[in-house]
Amino acid sequence: MTEPTRPQRAISPRLLLVAGLFVATLVTSNIIAVKLAALGPFTVPAAIVIFPLSYLFGDVLTEVWGYATARVVIWTGFAANVVAVCFVAIAVAVPSSPAYPDGGAYSAILGMTPRIVIASLVAYLCGEFINSFVLAKLKIATGGRMLWMRTIGSTLLGQGVDTVIFISVAFGGTLPFAVLRVVMRDQWLLKVFYEIVATPLTYAVVTWLKRREGIDTYDRSTNFNPLALGGLAR
Repeated sequence: MTEPTRPQRAISPRLLLVAGLFVATLVTSNIIAVKLAALGPFTVPAAIVIFPLSYLFGDVLTEVWGYATARVVIWTGFAANVVAVCFVAIAVAVPSSPAYPDGGAYSAILGMTPRIVIASLVAYLCGEFINSFVLAKLKIATGGRMLWMRTIGSTLLGQGVDTVIFISVAFGGTLPFAVLRVVMRDQWLLKVFYEIVATPLTYAVVTWLKRREGIDTYDRSTNFNPLALGGLAR
């Protein structure tokens, strides 16, 4: 005689929405990063207009559902990036039709060197996990107060690590150190400024989600090993 199957609670559709937006910003960032944009006196990859949103969504995931759920979504974003990079590489490698005269431009824009890809993926993992870890620990230390301090503080560290790793791995040895240092500083400052400006939006989204979800997760007994994958929150 078989035992009755215990019904499973569905994963929150709001969690799936935030996770989907998180992954979408990451994949889109990789595609548009090839363009250099001029923002006032700064010359930065065009991805800077959207990539910081991944930290906003990461903050929301950790603050509402906890580090364990954010960990699964971070790895999901990593897998999505790898898949996107592989498919783009295949599309670039396929010979262009004579009816398509822009094959060279297509390859020049979307073709990414292995060094850039590795820099992007490593920087993303390190930066996102540090951001989530710091935010979760600060939440416990502050008793859930001062969300603005926790989101900005975690971004200072996470985006700092992300920027240093990406610029160092992607461009180290090809540009003078003085130039690399300026690029790192400018990107880091702009990303942190982005987080500060977005703080009211973060407050609004977190408050709404906590009320609708009926949860406010504290990672007091969480295993913070990035490789210890667990299930998504329900």
